Amino acid sequence: MSETQEIPIFLQKPRRVVRKFLARPQHEGNGAIVRRNIGRYELKYFDPFLVLDEFSVATPAGFPDHPHRGFETVTYVLEGAIKHEDFEGHVGILRTGDLQWMTAGRGIVHSEMPLGSGISKGLQLWINLSSNNKMIEPKYQEMKREEIMTASTTDINVRVIAGEAMGVQSPVYTRTPTMCLDFTLMPSAHLRQSINPMWNSFAYILQGEGIFGTEKSDPIGPHNLLLLGHGDGIDVWNRSIRPLRFVLVGGEPLGEPVAQFGPFVMNSDEEIDQTINDFNLCINGFEKAKHWRSTELMGS
Repeated sequence: MSETQEIPIFLQKPRRVVRKFLARPQHEGNGAIVRRNIGRYELKYFDPFLVLDEFSVATPAGFPDHPHRGFETVTYVLEGAIKHEDFEGHVGILRTGDLQWMTAGRGIVHSEMPLGSGISKGLQLWINLSSNNKMIEPKYQEMKREEIMTASTTDINVRVIAGEAMGVQSPVYTRTPTMCLDFTLMPSAHLRQSINPMWNSFAYILQGEGIFGTEKSDPIGPHNLLLLGHGDGIDVWNRSIRPLRFVLVGGEPLGEPVAQFGPFVMNSDEEIDQTINDFNLCINGFEKAKHWRSTELMGS
């Protein structure tokens, strides 16, 4: 990780925490445990974000063959390994620190299953696509741990998954303009990070506890989702004796109607009905789903 000089950032209107959710474990997929933040009853959509899950899964549980259409999925492995397969023949393994930015577009059927005997953990974020992009061809952007751009000062580390921080720019192309930053703050550290004032943004705490928005706020601990109000950036302090790790995410709102049926996200009920029909008949992007099964299911 490169050592960089801290770049002074001056915020005219720092963002404050306007809502807070503690993500509680729930079952998802085939025996997997997730802490769902966005996409839950209290917060079904936070434009342009559809779902944020912190997942924990061990063999034989996982996320076997399932479809997507109309959005992107960002899978970021925190611990362990996840094997990915799809009906286009794309196969890969994501290990600790690896990233997969998948554009489902007009249609993907894939599986995501843990490897090894231990527990695999990570984050998965669903980002909505505009109506102009919902039916584009599927595409992947994948990066190994060592390929993700990083920067550090004496007390702050950042992995720049998307967007920019501390003078470092991620090469990931985001069809819906998005920033995604993995920060670690040492004890007594103070972070000031700019955020596009027109974007929605949130923080999700992975480890430790921090003070977000204003020094007078109470410290907030792990598994909390923090929705941030309007402003041009965020202040974060670590007043504890342990490191604080969190992801900071922001995105440009699409301002379009959302129609969702499970793994399909379109703009109208009619488009959802068409998507269900396409999937059932294996047409209009789902042709290869007719005869494809992942190796996990083929071997069962």
